[in-house]
Amino acid sequence: MTAATTSARVPVTPGRSPVLRALSRPELGSVIGAVVIAAFFATQTDQFATSAGIANVLDVTATLGIMAVAVALLMIGGEFDLSAGVLTASTGLVTALLVDQLGVNIWEGIAWSLLFALTVGFLNGILVTRTRLPSFIVTLGTFFALQGVNVGVTKQLTDTVQVGGVDDAQGYAAARAVFASAATIGDGEFRVAILWWIVVAVLATLLLVRTKFGNWIFASGGAPASARSVGVPVGRTKILLFMTTATAAWLVGTISVVRLTSVQANVGLGEEFNYIIAAVIGGCLLTGGVGSAIGASIGALIYGMTQQGIVFAQWDNDWFPLFLGGMLLAAVLINTVVVRRRAEDSPG
Repeated sequence: MTAATTSARVPVTPGRSPVLRALSRPELGSVIGAVVIAAFFATQTDQFATSAGIANVLDVTATLGIMAVAVALLMIGGEFDLSAGVLTASTGLVTALLVDQLGVNIWEGIAWSLLFALTVGFLNGILVTRTRLPSFIVTLGTFFALQGVNVGVTKQLTDTVQVGGVDDAQGYAAARAVFASAATIGDGEFRVAILWWIVVAVLATLLLVRTKFGNWIFASGGAPASARSVGVPVGRTKILLFMTTATAAWLVGTISVVRLTSVQANVGLGEEFNYIIAAVIGGCLLTGGVGSAIGASIGALIYGMTQQGIVFAQWDNDWFPLFLGGMLLAAVLINTVVVRRRAEDSPG
């Protein structure tokens, strides 16, 4: 492993106690938060710990978790994507419009929407790496462009801001089985999106900890100049990460349009901040180079538990942003402590 990559990982010092090793993990804050929140809401309402309650929590968490994992990889690589939320709507609209206006098979529509998402991700990556502009600015521009295209094209073709009729498309039954089916366990209806989330989290974790590309991701976000000096293709790595985030947006958009059989041109607005919040709660640093896919998944779970826990407890939902802001601040503070602890324990 190169010098550029070692700074991004948790150093393993011989003789360190398990407690000190645990304290240096980026997921520490999210694990503690998840346990505390689960225990808290379990005492506030009987619905929370039931199979139906768990199903509702996971239903909210699954699509958020898919995006949080992808956004976490990008943040570890040192970049942001503020167009991720609106892109979930764009991909759903591409599928729905092709089905509704041209009568194509839904699988063909899904394939074209994937190509569209990859193109957007590629362009974001190229613009960021070639111009050296902050990804915040580049993807903010993409956000507004996609928002305008979503509404403008949809209204031009349908005279409304909603496209439906997806369930009338050829191949819809098979697409629903893959993207929107559900299984009943006890009183809860558990949707296949949960499995998609688990698969994405596992694959992302293996990518980060078992592959050379995972080393490149940490190096690109933690020490890009040093990474380039030892041959890490920082630019190509970041382009691929933007395309990965776009692919996750395609998956979430597809799950949504197949499940709901329609899509609104203005959905997804503001969701990009929830993805970033979940990743930060899960241990990602805003400065890059630190984080994990598992932590981002736990961050998404915390979000889902809090949102549904407030509903089950019959509290005013206006309190949710307060909880969210508090969790974000706590996560940033804990992450800062973890990084300092890591620096103190780092050999040399």
